[in-house]
Amino acid sequence: MKKIKMYLETTLFNYYFDTDRDGHPATVRMFEAIGRGDFEGYTSEYTIIELNNVETEKQAKMKALIEKYGMIVLQQNNEADTLANLYIQNKIIPENKFLDAAHIAIASFHDLNTILSFNFKHINKLKTKTMTENINLLHGYKGITICTPMEVFDDEETEYY
Repeated sequence: MKKIKMYLETTLFNYYFDTDRDGHPATVRMFEAIGRGDFEGYTSEYTIIELNNVETEKQAKMKALIEKYGMIVLQQNNEADTLANLYIQNKIIPENKFLDAAHIAIASFHDLNTILSFNFKHINKLKTKTMTENINLLHGYKGITICTPMEVFDDEETEYY
C-alpha cells in the first residue's frame, strides 16, 4: 500500500513546541508517525523562509525537526510560484500572503495527498480548500486535502504519547 504523502506547513513546527495548544499532542504524534515511516513527510523551502523569521533559539529547534523525522524538503520552483500567484490573482489567498499560497502550490505541484495546517485564516478554511482545488484542476493538478493532524488519526485517544 502506498504511503500517504503529508506536507507540513510552518504552523505544525510551532505547534510541536507549543504545549498549551490543543493541537500539540496530535502534532507530535504526526511527526513521530512520519519518523516511523507511517507517512511520507514533506515540507519546503517556503517553510524554511518562514522559520528563518522565528527567534533564534526556537528557530534552531524547529529546523531540527526536519532532520530528526527524516522529512523531505521540496525546493522552490517557478511552476509552484506561478500556481501560488494564480491563487492570489483569484483572490483565494491575500496578495501579501504569498508564502501561504506557496505552501499549497508546492504540495499540489508535487502531487502530495495532504497539507497539514493550523493556519485557519488563509490555508485551512473552506474557501481555500474548494477554490484551490478548482484552480488546480483547471491547470492540470489534482486537488489536495487540507486538514489538521487531529483529522488524520482515526481513534478517540486523547493521550498520544
